[in-house]
Amino acid sequence: MKLAALLIAVVGMTSVPLAHADDDPLFRLVDTAAQRLQTADPVAAVKWLKGGSIEDPARVDQVLKAVAAQATASGADPMFVQQVFTDQIHATEGIEYLRFSQWKFDPATAPTTAPDLSESRTAIDGFNRTMVAELAAQRGVLHGPGCAAALDAARAQVVTNQHLDPLYQQALQAATRNYCD
Repeated sequence: MKLAALLIAVVGMTSVPLAHADDDPLFRLVDTAAQRLQTADPVAAVKWLKGGSIEDPARVDQVLKAVAAQATASGADPMFVQQVFTDQIHATEGIEYLRFSQWKFDPATAPTTAPDLSESRTAIDGFNRTMVAELAAQRGVLHGPGCAAALDAARAQVVTNQHLDPLYQQALQAATRNYCD
C-alpha cells in the first residue's frame, strides 16, 4: 500500500512544477531527475514480487533511443542527453539494488504488493520528456562556465524541497554528475 501511495504522489508531481521563474535555471531539470529517481522504489517492488531482474537492457535501449530522438528534435546534443540518461538509469538501478539487499536481509520489510509497472513507466516517460526539454532549454547554462554553481544550487534546493534522505541524495549526485561538461 505504501508503494502505491508513493507512486500516486510521484505521478502527481509530474504536472506540478515546483520551480519559479527566478529559481536557479537548473532547478526544474534537477527536480525532475529527483522525481524520476523516486520511481525506483515502486519499480523495485514490482521486480521483487515478480522475480524480475533489476537491469532491463531492452527497456534501457528503448529509453535511450527515445530521449536521443527527442533531443535531436529539440536541438539538444543526443549523445549528451544519452549520457545524462545513462547516469540517471544507473542511479535508479543503484536504489533498486539497495532495496533488494534490504529486503534480502530483512524479509519482513519486503513489499507484499506493488503498483502496476505500466504506471511507473508512464510516470518515467513523462519525467524523461520534461528532462530532455530542460536539457535543451538550459544547454547554454549546462555548457557554460556557471554550470557547476548552478547545479550545486539546484541540487541543494531539491534536496531541501523534497526532503531527500542520504540514499536519494547520493543517487541524485550520481544521476546529475555529467550535467556540466
